[in-house]
Amino acid sequence: MQESHSRLDGSEAIVVARSETDRPDPTEITRLAEAAGFAVADAVTQRRREDPGTWIGRGKAEALAERARDLGVDVVVFDGGLDPGQYADLVDLLPDGVEPVDRYRLVLDVFADGTGDERAALQVEAARLSYVLPRLRRITKVSQLSKAVEKGNPILDVEARIDRIENQLADIAERAAERRESRRASGLGLVAIAGYTNAGKTTLLHRLADDLSLADADAEHADLTDSTPIEDRLFVTLETITRQGTLDDLDVAYTDTVGFVDALPHDLVESFSATIDEAASADVTLLVVDATDDPERLREKVSTSVDAMGDTEGPVVGVLNKVDAVDGQTASAERRDTLAEFVDDVVAVSALEGTGVERLEERVREALPTETATLSLPNDGDGHRLLSWLHDHASVDAVEYGSTVTVRLSARPSVVERARARVADLG
Repeated sequence: MQESHSRLDGSEAIVVARSETDRPDPTEITRLAEAAGFAVADAVTQRRREDPGTWIGRGKAEALAERARDLGVDVVVFDGGLDPGQYADLVDLLPDGVEPVDRYRLVLDVFADGTGDERAALQVEAARLSYVLPRLRRITKVSQLSKAVEKGNPILDVEARIDRIENQLADIAERAAERRESRRASGLGLVAIAGYTNAGKTTLLHRLADDLSLADADAEHADLTDSTPIEDRLFVTLETITRQGTLDDLDVAYTDTVGFVDALPHDLVESFSATIDEAASADVTLLVVDATDDPERLREKVSTSVDAMGDTEGPVVGVLNKVDAVDGQTASAERRDTLAEFVDDVVAVSALEGTGVERLEERVREALPTETATLSLPNDGDGHRLLSWLHDHASVDAVEYGSTVTVRLSARPSVVERARARVADLG
């Protein structure tokens, strides 16, 4: 199987868009190809049902091969998924050195360009190898496999690499789970921000988070950073970025998780499970959607996102973002009703302008697992040290000083339990 050229800036490509019913529009796949570093030399469209052999039909594929030869391109990018058989047929038809690349592979390469930490890089590599393996099986000749003892078996090599990566990801996932529990033990509420790319997740993170980062608070939190870009990019990285916020004196860790991508196959989504777990394991998950999407498109995106996240530990709050860009209350209400079909609650906001963010914070605060308690501490040095600890780990509502110190607070149930145990230790 040829090595993909899709990360070589300046390589030339032809993009191909097909539609069975509508006039094909190559705009989005052109943007994606350019995001992957290609110079798009031409766009080819075909209006017909999918051909099981070459995706666009034999005659069109042969004409495409001639066009690729004339332009001297490196890659032909297809705006859809090519199964292993279609990939193999196109490899045979296209000129030597010209690789067919489908939308899924292109998305993986764009993700790979943005990876900056170990977990993200491993997830992309696992997804890429899972994509490559069935296509490699299809185009590898039986005669080549018979030489496995002498030269090695490329299929077995890929399978072994996938196994190694899965073991590494399992270790990383275990460490991430330990960090989440450490944050919970310190009293932090865990809020994940999920949704499709460009729905406004990162802008919302900047609205919700305080200026200070968790990055320097605990050396174990290697996945934390004090800033995150808010540019409107077609696709973003798989890295999770966590910032601290405060809700009524309750400390919260907001994590901006992976952005979901259009039409990514389920088996490839599973390769990103280490990042998606951040959303599924949170106390509250904010599922951000773009209010400018039409209701049917919004329904598809929300359904895909909910399916990818699976069963979440806490409630899912739908965030209908960019409501400032939607014309009319009726249109906004229609999209809100669509989102409400899939999630526990819906809050309409404009993360850019700040509209509705206060209501969203109230909803998050209500959804976080908290318990109220009144504690009586000794009015001495030990009691004052415990009071200081409570201020760090709970929302202290009132303190009354007398022969003892009476404290009314709200906090995670585990923190309240620890506080009661420490009071008991003080006698």
